[in-house]
Amino acid sequence: MRKNRGIFLASALLLAVSSGTIGQGMSVFAAKESAVKQMEERKGETHGGVISFGNGNASITIKGKEGQSLVGKNFYVYQLFFAENAKGGESINYTFHPKYEEAVKTVVAKGLTESGKPTTAENVTEYMAVDYIQSLNSYKVEGATTPQELEGSYSQFRYFVETLRDELETRKIVGDEVSVTNTQADNSIRIEGLEYGYYLVDEVTRVQGTHAAGSLCMVSTANPATEIQVKSDYPTVIKKIDEDDQNEHIKDPDGWNDIGDYEIGQTVPFKYESNIPNMNGYKTYYYAWHDQMDQALTFQKESVKVEITNDEGKKYTLKDGEFEIQMPSTQGETFAVIVTDIKQIVDREFPNFNEKNENVYGQKVLLRYDAVLNDKAANDTGRPGFENDVRLEFSNNPDSNGGGSTGYTPWDTVVCFTYRLDLVKVNDHDQTLAGAKFRLYSDENCENEVYVKDEQNGYHVINRDVLGGTDHTGGTKPKEAVEMITDSRGELSIIGLDQGTYYLKETKAPDGYRLLKDPIVLKVMPTYTDKRDEYVKGQGATNETLQKLEVTAHIKSFYDGSELEEDQQLETDAENGNANLTVVNRVGSKLPVTGTPAMAALLLTGCGCMLISIVLVKKKGTKKK
Repeated sequence: MRKNRGIFLASALLLAVSSGTIGQGMSVFAAKESAVKQMEERKGETHGGVISFGNGNASITIKGKEGQSLVGKNFYVYQLFFAENAKGGESINYTFHPKYEEAVKTVVAKGLTESGKPTTAENVTEYMAVDYIQSLNSYKVEGATTPQELEGSYSQFRYFVETLRDELETRKIVGDEVSVTNTQADNSIRIEGLEYGYYLVDEVTRVQGTHAAGSLCMVSTANPATEIQVKSDYPTVIKKIDEDDQNEHIKDPDGWNDIGDYEIGQTVPFKYESNIPNMNGYKTYYYAWHDQMDQALTFQKESVKVEITNDEGKKYTLKDGEFEIQMPSTQGETFAVIVTDIKQIVDREFPNFNEKNENVYGQKVLLRYDAVLNDKAANDTGRPGFENDVRLEFSNNPDSNGGGSTGYTPWDTVVCFTYRLDLVKVNDHDQTLAGAKFRLYSDENCENEVYVKDEQNGYHVINRDVLGGTDHTGGTKPKEAVEMITDSRGELSIIGLDQGTYYLKETKAPDGYRLLKDPIVLKVMPTYTDKRDEYVKGQGATNETLQKLEVTAHIKSFYDGSELEEDQQLETDAENGNANLTVVNRVGSKLPVTGTPAMAALLLTGCGCMLISIVLVKKKGTKKK
């Protein structure tokens, strides 16, 4: 069993030859001398989808697969042989490129030995190498002008290409490197300035351990430009998170993108979008998603659902036993969803075989699952957010029979956030007030309470998703739900808020103070990047993703016989994901006392006079008796 290495996606062999001479009067020997002088690999980026590596007349155009942009991909270009045509185009002479000569000889010698013609690398000549390579072709080619049919995806020629490519990497030999920063309008790039010859074009990406089929192409001086197409035979994976709040920058109507925000306790939906590659040539095909999520997210195993669909709308949902969930995965991630042999399922449910017993692939795979934002989120409101990563592991060697040799896609990452409110209760003389009680609601009528529980660092939101409800409605009130109360410093914190509108109702004012007339209307408004489908791991810690946080408060109160209504723009900190709210209770006036000090003196005087008069009257009456 041959173990595949590396990071290759697609490869192609190209033969570019001239009729007698190469280029503008340059002989094959001059071309060889020129190439030898350029033993050091050349590097460059595309400009307008084009890159030039010299003054040669040959060019290679690489076209991307439909729906898969070439932007971001890298290619190695190896000139394995120099080529010279006979004047009539009836024959071609090949000469090793010295940079790749030993690698080619080694692979050819191994192949000849395995086929019953033992030899050593040092004994391999150009003719032996060319004859051996041609012997692997399913379609025999004679002459420079003979059309060349494409090789099958699992031909002996393909395996030769893979083996040669492995040998080049083992020897740490790289070709001229092309970095695709942009493409032509048809999603292609053109490599210009090449000498005529025999080329290996290899796609190099971050994908680990992949391989692809090679194809043999011929061009002549009458047709010095050749075209190859990247036909990736590996799957891809894209991860999305569902944002339940409307946003003009979310293209998907259902809210699927790379960024979201949630309450603590809320269900967070995730999905993977993958594809079925060309699995012809494989007996079985291993397919496994590896997920690594932040500790603030709790995976819901029972929520996993895997569906396969085709372009005609047929859908198949995998049954129990057709996939396995590992928690944690054997590779240390949070979990893995494994389909041991997805080829068997696709071939059974989506049969479309030709006379060569080759099926048609390209079906879409959708995996959905839920997680819950747990209490650990209270420790990291705001940036950097809570990331969730996925990569896909897949078979990459038909010879391995679905096991032992696998490749990996790059990690794809999404992120979510949560927020907090820090409240202080004071009077209008800046004295903090303990003992004020509050409840939080999600609706204007204050019927759907946002439950909270008392924790060491504040009151944590309990979203109703974990109570058997839906977001802010339904479910059973939890035993740990409490009414919020300001502490001895007049403070309380509400942790784990989503974006949107909340209603904070004062249910009991501090002793001696008037209760707020109406709930405080809070609006939590984060601003994220406009590029919501282009999240890069680690950007949650910067202002590139969560750019700013705005929170407003609408407050009504009643004082001195009239209503006071005001809107406040709260002080916020996107880094910590918090907003500061100060709730003021005005000091009430004491009830007035009737009369004045002067009147009191008069009253005392009057009372004294009355007492004297009464005494005198009584004395008079006594004397008369």
